[in-house]
Order: sequence, then C-alpha cells, then structure tokens
Amino acid sequence: MTMLRFSDLCAQGKARGQRVFIRADLNVPLGANGHITEDTRIRASLACIRMALDAGAAVMVTSHLGRPTEGAFKPEDSLAVVATRLSELLGCEVPLRADWLGGVDVQPGQVVLLENCRVNVGEKKNSEALARQLAALCDIFVNDAFGTAHRAEGTTYGIAQYAPMACAGPLLSAEVDAITQALAHPKRPLTAIVAGSKVSTKLTILQSLAKNVDRLIVGGGIANTFMLAAGLPIGKSLCEAALVEEARAVIDAMKARGAEVPIPTDVVTAKIFAADAPATVKAANAVEDDDLILDIGPDTARALAQQLASAGTIVWNGPVGVFEFTAFENGTRTIAQAIAASSAFSIAGGGDTLAAIAKYGIEKQVGYISTGGGAFLEMLEGKTLPAVEILQQRAAASAL
Repeated sequence: MTMLRFSDLCAQGKARGQRVFIRADLNVPLGANGHITEDTRIRASLACIRMALDAGAAVMVTSHLGRPTEGAFKPEDSLAVVATRLSELLGCEVPLRADWLGGVDVQPGQVVLLENCRVNVGEKKNSEALARQLAALCDIFVNDAFGTAHRAEGTTYGIAQYAPMACAGPLLSAEVDAITQALAHPKRPLTAIVAGSKVSTKLTILQSLAKNVDRLIVGGGIANTFMLAAGLPIGKSLCEAALVEEARAVIDAMKARGAEVPIPTDVVTAKIFAADAPATVKAANAVEDDDLILDIGPDTARALAQQLASAGTIVWNGPVGVFEFTAFENGTRTIAQAIAASSAFSIAGGGDTLAAIAKYGIEKQVGYISTGGGAFLEMLEGKTLPAVEILQQRAAASAL
C-alpha cells in the first residue's frame, strides 16, 4: 500500500492557501541549563516546513518534548527553546502558541509552533474527541515524525483519521523508502548487524531477520549469548543464559537457508569494566572464568569487514563493542570504516549507532541514517507502524 506524499500535493499546487498541520519530531536533548545540546531532529524537520511555506500554506507545527504529564503543563515542558532554534534556522520568526486546541491564527506564508502536544489530555491514548479537535484545525495533515510512527497517538494517528487530507512528509517518506529498499527489495548479499546488551530486547528482530538476511552479524552482549549457544566460554561477560536456545534456533534457521551467523573467533577481554582496564586479545575458546568480553577481536573484525565489502545491502543497528572506551573500540571502528568503504546500500539507526557514526565521521558514507530509534527497530521486525498504516488506509480510501 502507498501513502499520499506532501511533496506531490505541493507540486500540484494543492497546498496553496491551505491550513497545513505538521506533526514533527522536535524532541531534542536539553542540557542542565535547559539549552539544546544537539539539534539533528530540528534540522531534519526543516525540509517539510520549508516545503509547506514555499507552497503558500498557512503552517502549524507541533511536537512532543520530554515526558510531560497530560493536563499539567510545566515550564520544562515548553517548546520555547525549539521555537528559538527554528527561528534561527528558518531565518524568520516562529511564534510559539499555547492553548491552541480552540483555534490557531496563522496566515498563508506564515509558520507557528504549537506548544508540546503531549500536554493535551487524551494524546497518548488517542482519544477520539481530541483527534477530532486536532483535525478541525487543518485542511491537510502532514506526518513527518518517523521517530514516533510506532505510536498510535492523537497527533500521529487520530488526526490522520479525521483530517480532510492526510499525507506523509519528506522525512517520514524517506525513512520508509530506505528501510523498504533495504529489507523488501534488497541488493544481495543482505547483511544485518544487530548489537546491543540483551538478546531479549531484540529477539523478535533477530528472528525476523533470520528469515531474510544472508548474514546476521551479532555484537555486544547479544554476541556473548550467541557464543554461549555455540559452546564457547564467555567468563563473567554480560549474557542471557535463559535465551541460549532461542539464539541457537536463530543460528539453525540461518544455516537451514544456507546463510550464517558469524561467531567471533577472537575477542578483547578485561577483568573489570573500566575505560582504563588493561585489554587482552585472546582466542574465543580461551576466555577465562573472570574475563569480561568487551569487544570482538582483530581477526574477527577483519573477517567481518571482508564480508561487508562484498555485501549488496547493509543494515546496521548497534556498535559491536564498548566503543566509548579506546581500548575496546577497534571492532566498532573497523565495522564503521568497512561500511563507509563498501559499495553496498547501507542504512543505520537505533541507539548508539548514531553516536558511533558521528565518532568515526562516516555520516556521508552511509546510504541512509535513520532518526527513529523505536520506529526503526519495529520496521526491522517487519511490523507495520501505526502512523504509516493510517496514512496508507487514507490513501487507499481516497483512490476509490
């Protein structure tokens, strides 16, 4: 199923003079002083806002920020700092409007920012009353918040049900297109890297990918559980022994398809978890009882890099070691550099993956970098995101 795209509406002149309500993801991190520490999400939302302004629309933008309590607005919940940064980046004043559910005064060619949407009562549970109030504010609803697309809330789902027209913004469209290209229509071999501390948090992703990918590279604490499943010692490393059988089932499922889960042949260990802990490289079968595995070894890193060099598509979720510690970053750095050098289409996202990409300066060498953590992971699981599903339903209904 396809979605109606805002870019198409603008190209057809259908946004001119219309009231456009954009749900963006402007949930940026704030420092102790209340200032924005990293503005990637704001910058990622600019394309949609500029598109609407250039099309001659009257533009309303909203987002959540932090975890406010519905019906109990506090100063720290305010989007005021976001409005200031948006004004700087757009080169025009972006007024902040509070108490906006009753109506918003905005003219074509203007943009206003509507205060934290998660303060509205009924937002998280997607109440019909709120959804209809939201829909009454606009002629066109645009969802450009991929980072919240896995949630069926008032401003991500409900408004899309009742707005006269509902469509996907450029960021949401690009995210869905990139993940679809990587998983539904991949150039093979398709290699997925799934790393993290626990198998339990990504078990369904691993099981889903095991049905589709040609190589499934595991890292971090997840790799320890797979090493244990392969009969290797892991000392006192982070591991979920209760999920060894599930890990073994993933290995077997891959093997039955002629695919593989490469198990580390060497690792980097320490006796304690600390940045200054002495690091020791040893064979995977030589891990001692008091060892902590904190990275893949150099031989394993080189072997995986060779596999990535021959890949057609790469999906990367998670660093393969404790890359924040210099002594244990070689595995993640080698993987990052191999992805950057590969001719494969690559998509990366979720958790610390973005931090690793930034640390090794490979932003321009990755095919697509996803801004949505939970939404990215749910698409890797093969799930249809609620916010995408409702846009597909609206598009199908309008085509009848």
